[in-house]
Amino acid sequence: MSQPLRLAAIAAALACAGLAQAGTLTIESWRVDDKGLWEEVLLPAFAKAHPGITVKFAPTAPPEYNSALNARLTAGTAGDLVTCRPFDVALDLYKKGHLEKLNGNPALKNFPESAQVAWQTDDGKDTYCVPMASVIHGFFYNKKVFAELGLSVPNTEAEFFSVLDKIKAAGKVAPLALGTADQWETNQIVYTGIGPNYWKGEEGRKAIIAGKKKFTDAEFVAPFEAMAKWSAYLPKGYQAQTYGDSQNLFGSGRAAIYPAGSWDISYFEGNSKIEFGAFKPPVQKAGDTCYISDHTDIAMGINSKSKNKADAQVFLNWLASKEFADLYTNKVTGFFSLSNHTIDVKNPVAKEMIGWRKQCKSTIRLNAQIMSRGTPSMENELWNVSSQVLNQKMAPKDAAAQIQNGFAKWYTPAK
Repeated sequence: MSQPLRLAAIAAALACAGLAQAGTLTIESWRVDDKGLWEEVLLPAFAKAHPGITVKFAPTAPPEYNSALNARLTAGTAGDLVTCRPFDVALDLYKKGHLEKLNGNPALKNFPESAQVAWQTDDGKDTYCVPMASVIHGFFYNKKVFAELGLSVPNTEAEFFSVLDKIKAAGKVAPLALGTADQWETNQIVYTGIGPNYWKGEEGRKAIIAGKKKFTDAEFVAPFEAMAKWSAYLPKGYQAQTYGDSQNLFGSGRAAIYPAGSWDISYFEGNSKIEFGAFKPPVQKAGDTCYISDHTDIAMGINSKSKNKADAQVFLNWLASKEFADLYTNKVTGFFSLSNHTIDVKNPVAKEMIGWRKQCKSTIRLNAQIMSRGTPSMENELWNVSSQVLNQKMAPKDAAAQIQNGFAKWYTPAK
């Protein structure tokens, strides 16, 4: 082959390679458990509508995801699409220039403003990830135990404690499947799960950020006071009981009620034979407006250094479609699409929980936005004090005071 022909062949090969690369996308994610779902269900559905684009799902184990992703983004080796954690983690990536600005992006039209807040700058001016799903907090209950004891699902706090008293008096199973060894559940599931009914959801959360309310105000102390009463209904040795122990206790039928996140649905569906239902956090008294923690959990953005932003945008558009919302909500049970699309949820417990959106006002975990940026970390502090309240080692008012004092050390509006 002559030199000109050889050069022409090389150029043609490079062009073809470039075209192949242009039709390939890689997704960064921490959801290793979803690898099969993406590869067997979601990506084939996308490929059917977009045969010219190949997508690879390349997850990193959750504990290493943040640091590994940062390193790859800095080195320029990260994937084209970045699965975004809510609030500060993704905001930090955006501030470093790693995520593409999505202001006015067509994919965002299918999501309410409330769903976008977790992936916007503090002033709400810039959006950098397309929302995917949220998780909802509430309670699971063993239907067989409730039927045998003639119990009804509680709607108010008084009814809740009445149910617990009856289960305890029967002496057959633990009233509540909850331990304090791991600590995180006591805040992320319990305090910020039942609390919105006391501080009125977004109204109270935003008031804390604005410095108009303090954690020592009655509506923020009250959830701790309710939690202090829970101790009498927890299993023997609950101080050493882990999250996994609690799952096993409820899943084996040895506990009647399980303070839950919707992500637990799939665990019990796959690892237990009990029939269980769900009820929302009880209101203080009949007739009160109810609030639920409908926490924005996962989204997706475009790597600002991606060499294939056009196809990445095509994927984001599909991510915002009814097809994706339906597939994700029904296949990743307990993770609910944040889009405006009407979804026919198949799983009965998931259907019950997503139905609370129509009955109650939604909010997010109390300290998710802004409040956990300083030292001491409010997230860690809430784990600690919530556990100590349940352990009867700290009074509710002292727990609230510790959170407020720690917040005031670094957050000017809280002083």
